[in-house]
Amino acid sequence: MKKLLQLPPLSTDVGVLLLRLFFGGMFTYYGWGKIAAYNEILPQFGDIIGIGPKLSFNLVIFGEFVCGILIALGLVTRLAVIPSFITMVVAYFIAHGNDAFADKIPAFTYLILSVIIFINGSGRYSADALLFKKKDNTLS
Repeated sequence: MKKLLQLPPLSTDVGVLLLRLFFGGMFTYYGWGKIAAYNEILPQFGDIIGIGPKLSFNLVIFGEFVCGILIALGLVTRLAVIPSFITMVVAYFIAHGNDAFADKIPAFTYLILSVIIFINGSGRYSADALLFKKKDNTLS
């Protein structure tokens, strides 16, 4: 029983991959919904950070859709997660700042997940790993 409780992780790289796929997939899904209903959502979108509603909305779409795809692929993951993090900070603290915590749980969850992805990076199973692989300079 003691050995069962002290098992090492099955695969940290698979865990990072699944986290990236979930986070990136969900953000892409939310972003696509905003793109598909752009003309309906834009008039309702407020100027919550003082740069205009259209620019704010376009930045949210970028942070969700474009960065969601990059995160899911594991392509420039740490850079791509920064706009997603900022989007969730604004959603949690400003857009839903006066809401009850129960209403802010999705934004809070994605905010924390974006920090975890930033810390872990893209992992072994990613486009980053393929593109920026260290070359083995040893002679065989």
